Amino acid sequence: MVKAKAHLATKKARDKWKAKSWYKIIAPPLFGEKPVSETLADSEDKLINRVAEISMQDLTGDFRKSHIKLYFKVNKVEGSNALSHFVGHNFTSDYVRRLIRRRRSKIDGIFDVETKDGGLVRVKMLATTEKRIQNSQKHAIRLIMKDTVLAEGKKRSFDEFVKDILDGKISEEIQKKCKPIYPVRRVEIYKTEVFNLPKVEVKPAKTKKEKTEEKKKETKKKETKEKKTSVKRKSATKKSTSKKQAKKKE
Repeated sequence: MVKAKAHLATKKARDKWKAKSWYKIIAPPLFGEKPVSETLADSEDKLINRVAEISMQDLTGDFRKSHIKLYFKVNKVEGSNALSHFVGHNFTSDYVRRLIRRRRSKIDGIFDVETKDGGLVRVKMLATTEKRIQNSQKHAIRLIMKDTVLAEGKKRSFDEFVKDILDGKISEEIQKKCKPIYPVRRVEIYKTEVFNLPKVEVKPAKTKKEKTEEKKKETKKKETKEKKTSVKRKSATKKSTSKKQAKKKE
C-alpha cells in the first residue's frame, strides 16, 4: 500500500511537470525587447505579475554595469512570449559597501519623483565625500540632490528618466551642482522602485524631415483649396455673364 501511494504521488508530480510549458520573458522596448529569462508555468494567468531579475551586463553586454540588477514584471502573454515592464533596479550589496569607507561622510536621500508622462518612481541615492563634513553641508547637499532629481524627472518621460539614471547622467549632474558647497567624491542612485507606470503617452520630437514633409503637405492643401475657390469663382462669373446676355436679348 505504501509503495502504491508513493508511486501515485510521483506520477502526479510527473503529470504536473508535463502540463507546464516554457515561456520566454521579454524586456520592454526601452531595453530593446531582449529576452530576460525563461520560466515554467501551467497557465498564462500564473505568469502575470511574475518578477524576473537580470544583471545589466547580461542584458546589454556592458561589463561596467555588472553591479546593476534589473527587475521586470510580466504584464501580458503573447504565445510563448511573456511581455514585461520595468519595476526597478538596485546595486549589489558588495558594490555599495565599497563606496562607504571610514573617515568619510555619507549623505542619503529617498525621493518620490514624478515624470512628465505621469510615471512615479521612488529614487534612493547616496553621496560620499573624501573627508567628514559638517551637518549644514550635508543638509545643503541633500537639498541639491532632491531639487535636481525632481527637476530632471519633470523634464523627462519615464523611459528617458530610467535610461539617464542607469547611464549615470543624473548622478553626474548632481555631482556638478554640489561642487560649490563641497567637492563630492561619488553620487550614486543605488535603487529605484516604480510605483506608477506612465499614463500619458508623450510623442517623440519630430525630425527635420518630418517637419519639412508636413510643411509640404500643408502648402499642397492650401494650393488645392485656392484652385477650387478660383474654379468656383470662374464658374460663378460665367453664369452671371450668361444671365446678363440672355436678359439683353430679351
